Formats: sequence, C-alpha cells, structure tokens
Amino acid sequence: MTVIAIRKVGDPVLRQVAEPVTVFDAELHKLVDDLNETLAESRGAGLAAPQIGVGLRVFAINPDLPGNDVRLDHLINPGLEFPDDEDQYGPEGCLSIPGIYLDTKRRMNVVARGLTKHGDPVQIVGAGLLARCIQHETDHLDGVLFIDRQDAEGQERILATLREADWADARVQISPH
Repeated sequence: MTVIAIRKVGDPVLRQVAEPVTVFDAELHKLVDDLNETLAESRGAGLAAPQIGVGLRVFAINPDLPGNDVRLDHLINPGLEFPDDEDQYGPEGCLSIPGIYLDTKRRMNVVARGLTKHGDPVQIVGAGLLARCIQHETDHLDGVLFIDRQDAEGQERILATLREADWADARVQISPH
C-alpha cells in the first residue's frame, strides 16, 4: 500500500467523468488499498480515485463513519437511490480543496449499490454524515466538486479565496454541473 498525493482543485482529472471498472484484478486491489491508505493518512471521511489521479469509478470511505454498520471501506461503480425527499444542510469539506468548509445541501438518506474490489455486489444504506460522504464521493466520479453545489454568491467568494491560496491552480473554475 502507498500513500498517494491528493490532487487539488484546478487539476483537470477532478473535472472528468470517471470510467466504470470492468476488470477486477490485482491492479484494482492495489488501487483500493492505496485509496484506503491515503484516506487514513489524510484523516478524511472519503476519497475518490480521481483525487489521486485515477479516472475510475472507485472511492474509499472511512469504515468508522457513524451508521456504517457493514464497515464498508470502498465502493466500485456506485449507483445511488434516494428513498425520500428529506434534505440536510451541513458543513462539508474536501481533501482536494484544503481548508474550505461550507454548508452544503445534500439528501439526508441514500441507498448506494455497487461492487467490492472482488466484483461482489454490495449495498450500503446511509443517513446523515454517511449519506453526505457517499454523495460527495460519487460527485467526484462525475467530475463535480462540492463548491459547484453552492449558490452564485457563494461560488464567487470561493473562487476569490481559491485564487489567493498558495496551493491553488489559476485554472480553478466552477463547473456547470
């Protein structure tokens, strides 16, 4: 397992739609292990493959998140369903946008279906923080960042802040997603 550098906002890979996983081999197992190792090192809630420069539909989540009763630590080719219309607002951050936390609207409850690194089907039902994390990481697989979910005024404030950050890339833009 290896800790991989996390790509920052402005890196084009973060805006690309990730490709579905079709081969479940040792290379995929290493990717999942690297995602989990990098996530543990960063002390985050989740980490998507594009954040380490890999354009595949894979993400890792912290198995200790409240409500993660199955202790799922990754999901491949996720599909999300929302069992109700209840929303939540709460602080959200991103390892690819360090130091910025914003109240972000998400669905309160989610059912996520996908595959394990062995190709076995898996389902996780999440609420609250777990649901937020699953939605956030799935967004990454679609080239969407949580800053894209802010209103126009919030997006302008974020862009101004990012343009002043010493780590940010000058190409930072809000996505039309």
